[in-house]
Amino acid sequence: MPVRVDRTSPVPLYFQAAQHLEQMIESGELPMGTRLDNEADLAGQLGLSKPTMRRAIEYLVGRGLLVRKRGIGTQVVQAKVTREVELTSLYDDLAKAGRAPSTTVVGFGTEPASDLIAGKLGIPAGAPVYVFERLRYADAEPLALMRNHVPEQLMRLSAADLERQGLYTLFRANGIIMRMARQAIGARAATAAEASALGERKGAPLLVMERSAYDEQGRAVEHGHHVYRASRYSFDLTLTGW
Repeated sequence: MPVRVDRTSPVPLYFQAAQHLEQMIESGELPMGTRLDNEADLAGQLGLSKPTMRRAIEYLVGRGLLVRKRGIGTQVVQAKVTREVELTSLYDDLAKAGRAPSTTVVGFGTEPASDLIAGKLGIPAGAPVYVFERLRYADAEPLALMRNHVPEQLMRLSAADLERQGLYTLFRANGIIMRMARQAIGARAATAAEASALGERKGAPLLVMERSAYDEQGRAVEHGHHVYRASRYSFDLTLTGW
């Protein structure tokens, strides 16, 4: 295993080893299902102590990249979806990354916009809006639970449309061109219902994203509240100086 550690670095040895392994998993060099050597053998290959190697493995297990199975050993599980923070849809990003997106619509209907939703969408309170909740999968594994509101006057939507295509693809098909969004990202613990839908335990960490998106005319065209499995998903931001 081509992993090297720098003993002169202030970065802990276990973390260096874990970072190298994580990079190999994310790049596909260690694909899903790969069985790792036992901790003693790995430690010997890297010139590390067994406790140091065990801590590196535990770190990656905690990150959801490795899993320990009785009688089998330590295996690589599906790498996280890393998504740049851009005005794109999750469906498009997964398709671009070759992660086979699919969708189950778990709720769909119309309702009068509440004062809160009306304010987010810039429409009168009580105006009809579509409200729908979708469970998004990547490679047949649940990844995100997404609740959205869309003004009914914008376009005709159906649950079948949303299971076949991403929301932003449907916007484009209706001549709606996205131009900007206001987005907030946070974290919290999963409720029992969210954990059941996403295949996590109750209280597992979730990433939370709330977004209001606008088209080229400046209209708010959707408001979304999405939760993602922190063990399978992360946002990637590029920061620049002035």
